[in-house]
Amino acid sequence: MNINLFFVPEILSPVFQLPAEESKHIVKVLRMKINDKIQVTDGKGFLYHCRIVEANPKGTLLEIISKEEGHDKRDFFLHIAVAPTKNINRYEWFLEKATEIGIDRITPFLSEHSERKVVKPDRLNRVIVAAMKQSLKTRLPVLDPLTSFGELIRQPFDGKKYIAYIDDQVNRELVHTYQKGENAMVLIGPEGGFSAKEVEQAEAEGFIPVKLGPSRLRTETAAVASCLTINIVNY
Repeated sequence: MNINLFFVPEILSPVFQLPAEESKHIVKVLRMKINDKIQVTDGKGFLYHCRIVEANPKGTLLEIISKEEGHDKRDFFLHIAVAPTKNINRYEWFLEKATEIGIDRITPFLSEHSERKVVKPDRLNRVIVAAMKQSLKTRLPVLDPLTSFGELIRQPFDGKKYIAYIDDQVNRELVHTYQKGENAMVLIGPEGGFSAKEVEQAEAEGFIPVKLGPSRLRTETAAVASCLTINIVNY
């Protein structure tokens, strides 16, 4: 059976209204009617089983039948900071796949070698929301605003911090360095890589240099690989 999951960020009462975009999809595309059952998430880890009480394409009304915690709860926290790619479609691909796999926080950041210095957060958030619904998850990853590298590495983080890049001096692999259950923050640089100064600054702030394998990966591939690695270790 094909399950559709809908998203409402604030659910404050037993009867609530879906946004117009979600309502139009329910009424015009899915042809759902009064008393049909649907599932809704608030993106905060809860799944609501609901009944349609008014099928209106401009604002469908739902009544909560039951509420439960989502099945995607993790006992670790994953934060991946990734420099935006020149081709924004590649960055959106990362956002989609990381959300499907499982991630808690994403930070786009500006690096010395960054080729893209502007992002549209509304567009990126739409990609994340769509991926959350498609993968039937109930936790919406936090997308930070575009952040400078210096500000990023100085942020407090309760867990292990890694900076991933290829260099002859980097011998540790993320898959062997990270321990199951640990909170993790991983930095992934732009197409041009991190500068030597940035690596030095990150190490001074407690970031551990790691590699993701023997191959040189694109930025978005490296970001997905790090996300998948952390999740597999915790599986």
